Formats: sequence, C-alpha cells, structure tokens
Amino acid sequence: MAPLQELLRATVALFVVVDPAGLVPVVIALTKDMKPEEQKATFRVALLIGIALLVVFAIAGEELLYLFGITIYSFMIAGGILLMILAMQMIFRGGLPIQYSASDVGVVPIAFPLLVGPGAITTTIVSFQAYGIAITLLSIGIVMGFTWVLLMNLDRVNSFLGKRGTIVLSTLMAVFIAAIAVQFVLTGVQHYYPG
Repeated sequence: MAPLQELLRATVALFVVVDPAGLVPVVIALTKDMKPEEQKATFRVALLIGIALLVVFAIAGEELLYLFGITIYSFMIAGGILLMILAMQMIFRGGLPIQYSASDVGVVPIAFPLLVGPGAITTTIVSFQAYGIAITLLSIGIVMGFTWVLLMNLDRVNSFLGKRGTIVLSTLMAVFIAAIAVQFVLTGVQHYYPG
C-alpha cells in the first residue's frame, strides 16, 4: 500500500473516532460561561494533553497493555463498550450529564475522554501496528491540527451551524461513534471466537 494511501486511511480512522466537528455542541456547552481568553487557554490545554496522550500510546501503547496483561482485542472490546455508552449519552441526553469546573474542563472531559478516549487510543495503537510510527504521528498531527483550527473558530462554527444544525451534526456523529463501537467489539470478539 502506498504511504499516501496509508496516511489517508490512518487519518480518516482517527478523524472519525476523535470527531472534532461532533464535539462542537458539547464543547460549546462546557465553555459557554468562559471569557474568550479562558476558552482559548482551555482549548490549548486540551489539545496539548490530547496530543501527548496519543503520542504516548502510539509509541508505548502496546507495551503498556502488555504490562497489565491486556491484549489489544480486549482493549478494543472495552473501548467499544465505553464508546457505545458515550454515543448513547450524546443521542439521548444531548451531551455528557456530568458537570466539571471551569479550571478542569480542558483536561476532563475535553482532552479525555472527548478528544482522546478509548476509541482514539485503540485506533492509534492499531494504526502504529499497521502503518508504523511515521504515518501514525502524521495522522495525529493532521487530526489535532484540524481540531485546533475548529476550536479556535468555535464561535463562527456555532453561528454557521445554528442550534438545529449543531444538534443534527452531534446526533449524526453519535451514530458514527456507535457504529465504530460495534465494530471494535465485533473485531475483539471475532479474535477470541473465530468462525
């Protein structure tokens, strides 16, 4: 497979799981009472922590799983279940039901688990195994770069989409997350019960 094609596959897979556009309504709700400077500082913290987590798991994720005696397939099943819970919350509650303080919101829940959750971690580990470190790091850079641009222009995105557009986009992405969750679980189960 050509490197460009590998990069495209790795980037699309990570982009769908991270779902920067689908995070817009949740992030708006979490930061609506902040001043613009506070919002930007929160987003910077979230992006830096998100990038750090993905890079660590890209480089040492498999070893970390091995340290705890966990296979990638078990992690995929667990990640799939957690992603399904997140998707159901987004569909039926319109976001996350837990409230966080303004000082912590950049770390939890924006950086983890919204930007970098089990799905993104699993996708990064699988990408590293399939395509190598260079492609994986490039895909992380592209997805997080797009996320950065989106977050820095959150007000424009929100006004462009409008309330209804934001709700529709959030619900659509929640369905995609649910589908990815099902695929993760199926892949993990098929490893243990082939045929």
